[in-house]
Amino acid sequence: MSVTSVLARKWRPKIFAQLAGQKHVVQALSNALTQNRLHHAYLFTGTRGVGKTTIARIFAKSLNCINGITATPCGVCSACTEIDSGRFVDLIELDAASNTGIDNMREVLDNAQYLPTLGRYKVYLIDEVHMLSKAAFNSMLKTLEEPPAHVKFILATTDPQKIPVTVLSRCLQFNLKQLPPGLIVSHLEYVLGQEDITFEIAALSLLARAAQGSMRDALSLLDQAIAYSDSKIDEATVRNMLGAIDQSYLYDVLQTLLAREGVGLLRIADDMQSRSLAFDVALQDLATLLHRVALAQTVPQAIAEDEPERTRLLELAQRFSAEEIQLYYQIAIHGRNEIDLAPDEYAGFTMTLLRMLAFRPAGAKAMSEQRTAEVTAPPIAYATAIPAPEPKQQLEPQPIQNISPPVNPVATTSVTLDWSTLLAQLNVQGMARELAKHCTLESYVEGQLTLVLASQHKHLLTNKMAQEKLQAALTNYFAQPVRLSVTLGVNNVATPAAVEQQVKQTRQQHAVEAIMQDPFVREAQTQLGAQILEETIKSIQ
Repeated sequence: MSVTSVLARKWRPKIFAQLAGQKHVVQALSNALTQNRLHHAYLFTGTRGVGKTTIARIFAKSLNCINGITATPCGVCSACTEIDSGRFVDLIELDAASNTGIDNMREVLDNAQYLPTLGRYKVYLIDEVHMLSKAAFNSMLKTLEEPPAHVKFILATTDPQKIPVTVLSRCLQFNLKQLPPGLIVSHLEYVLGQEDITFEIAALSLLARAAQGSMRDALSLLDQAIAYSDSKIDEATVRNMLGAIDQSYLYDVLQTLLAREGVGLLRIADDMQSRSLAFDVALQDLATLLHRVALAQTVPQAIAEDEPERTRLLELAQRFSAEEIQLYYQIAIHGRNEIDLAPDEYAGFTMTLLRMLAFRPAGAKAMSEQRTAEVTAPPIAYATAIPAPEPKQQLEPQPIQNISPPVNPVATTSVTLDWSTLLAQLNVQGMARELAKHCTLESYVEGQLTLVLASQHKHLLTNKMAQEKLQAALTNYFAQPVRLSVTLGVNNVATPAAVEQQVKQTRQQHAVEAIMQDPFVREAQTQLGAQILEETIKSIQ
């Protein structure tokens, strides 16, 4: 490996064909270049390290290559090489995070009227554009309204919600997706092959998960792993580097939960404490493992054939009920969020495990007797079935009076999905979540997921970015491409939004009743003539 260049720079794609992922963006830009149907302003959105500035620079080469406007720039002419090295005078890159003011923007845009010095187009690449001040946006807007023919704007941001609508309406928007772990692993394999460095595939899987969808972060972590290791990147070394615990501890936790052994769970925690392992990281990894078990239960093909732990995952998928896995996942997530509030991390971790042991979904499979017979130790006395977890931990809304069941289970070619349960696990926020909450699931067949949206909420369909984000979240969840279709129709069952509202009303009603029946409050009413203002009562759940 070159000692002068980190991997993220050395292996930065130079042409569209080298990009990992983002095919929807590459295809659209390639078509525009091939047909010479160019817009004056483009907006690339997405989380860090997914390729926003990389695509922008390739696009700048495509506009200024000596071979003409092309989707396949030559890479060897002066324009291409200077753009790659960051020296092209007609590619003006501006970091809005450090140049937020009107003066900075006015200085940049005053030069836009002049023709390019060397290239065919003057390209303005403004990164983290959402950081600009209101005055700076207004200054940019004047140029966006009547741009010179020789100027192209490429805006990049991780937070498009902060960009004024007046600017958004003048740009072609492209949402870059987080890269799935499998794609990141494949790219890391290629890079290490070119660098002639041996590795274990399990180590690369750890790096891919830690990168959280960012190829740049994955390559940076790979650089760190190379420096950390001797001559081979192995799983143990990467785990030690990331501070992650050995996966065997996590499997031991789940096996002990199956056996209902409280003593065994504490023994595992004690062993982890003696090794100075991070309990918050352990809960994060446990949630990741539970997610993979859930995938093995519902979409077995999502677990790759060459996955080292495939056999163990499929075995756990058979032995646990889907309800148990869903509940344990929620408990692990809540436990990690609350670990800083615990007396210490050990107490927070063990309390989370004991909560998993104590709470058991009413809908769990009737397999307990069989499981008990398979282990040598009897279940401990307090591992009894509980009708349902506390409200914060419920995955499926309970049937509510005067309202239909929350969602309809929808049969697919191999699984049965519940939209409320699925939505609770999707990493999607903002308008995308609003759209999802007002829909019901009609079908999910062969990668095509169809939602039904009531006509009174049809305004939610005008936000195409929301649909793209929801589709990206579904693709990430199922670890395979998902095509999303939202149609207008009639919701024959309650949407997640309707159930959520009914739950809030029920909780509010209970809160009011609790205040009304409180002995202290009733005494204050009797003795002091106090009055209760119901509108000031808020449920704390």
